[in-house]
Amino acid sequence: MSKSVETGRLSTFAAAMVVARRDFTAILFSRSFLFFLLGPLFPVVVAVMAGGVGQRVQTSAETPRIGIAMSGEDALRMTTARDSLAGSAGIPLPDMRVIAEVRPGEAFDARARLAKADTTAILSGTPASPVLTGPQRWVEEWRGPVSLIAAQAEGNGPRDYAKVETQVVVAKRGESRSGRLKTAQGAQTLLFLLMMILAGMVLSNLVEEKGNKIIEILAAAIPMDAVFFGKLFAMLGVSFVGIAVWGSMVGALVLAAGSALPSLPAPAVGWPLLFALGVVYFAMAYLLVGSLFLAIGSLATTVREVQTMSMPVTMLQLINFFFASFAMTEAGSGLEIAAIVIPFSSPFAMLARAALDPGLVPHVLAIAWQLVCVVVFVKLGSRLFRKRVMQSGPAPVRQRRKLLSRLRTARG
Repeated sequence: MSKSVETGRLSTFAAAMVVARRDFTAILFSRSFLFFLLGPLFPVVVAVMAGGVGQRVQTSAETPRIGIAMSGEDALRMTTARDSLAGSAGIPLPDMRVIAEVRPGEAFDARARLAKADTTAILSGTPASPVLTGPQRWVEEWRGPVSLIAAQAEGNGPRDYAKVETQVVVAKRGESRSGRLKTAQGAQTLLFLLMMILAGMVLSNLVEEKGNKIIEILAAAIPMDAVFFGKLFAMLGVSFVGIAVWGSMVGALVLAAGSALPSLPAPAVGWPLLFALGVVYFAMAYLLVGSLFLAIGSLATTVREVQTMSMPVTMLQLINFFFASFAMTEAGSGLEIAAIVIPFSSPFAMLARAALDPGLVPHVLAIAWQLVCVVVFVKLGSRLFRKRVMQSGPAPVRQRRKLLSRLRTARG
């Protein structure tokens, strides 16, 4: 028989579910929740604030990028030649980055790699016999600059251009990097707007119950970790109800508008999996920010203090959103890795990655990391709250014990 059954005390999970059911029912059937559902009509202005990042995404999407797949020596010669011609060529030169080192005689399928690479075209072969693989538009536009760069790498004269062999790839609609970047930005913006609208409910609920001493009664009856987890799960459930209502409204508008609305290109993982990952990453982002709000609620005693102390967290959300959006334009760089590792920007960065990269293993690792961070933040917040509750009141238990200990010592 488990310890919780022998002592009659609920386990942490069971107690958390009790708190979650209580809060979920109380909020869902309250009159204020109906008015709360009207909230998304106002934060549309936040989308305008993202215009600067949108311009950055568009610029990045249109930046010419060629992936070099040659031997290490040949790739170095090509990139060095490109850099030396950057200021004196007189024509725009595409950005070049090494995506694969191919040993002499090794077979390389440029067409297959182009579908997975973060580039618009691939340059393979050697500087003496370069092969440019990509869509018709970019192959025609870059043949001349690539020939000039290859001639510079070979040390040929200004008129002795290298002959560039081309392989045209017909790109399917919506599979280009530019289109997927737009889809990734749209997914990030939607996730951010939902977080801005819904995350504040956790803080307001905790402060309200702290003011009427309900939270202290719960803390005395069940583990504080269970109280925090229960409140987070309840608010997450209420958030999903709100999202379901808003999603139904948006779906009705989309059906009514039909083809009049612009369509986003399909993400790399496909629409069904992107929606599934969007639900998971919203839950992770909500739990992460909610755990932080619960810790802030343990420090605040009035609504005014809540507003003052929650402002840095709100700004942190905004910074994380713009940071993840900027990192999205630098796929594979240290900036993107940092956005994935930092817990509060990780859901935004990974949702964008789902639109750009079909790989699924990074999502499993990222979700596991975010879950660990949620547990750690909740435990830290519950400890902070428990400490403040035990120290509150005119005669805390800890102070009474210290006073009794001093009296016994003095008598002895």
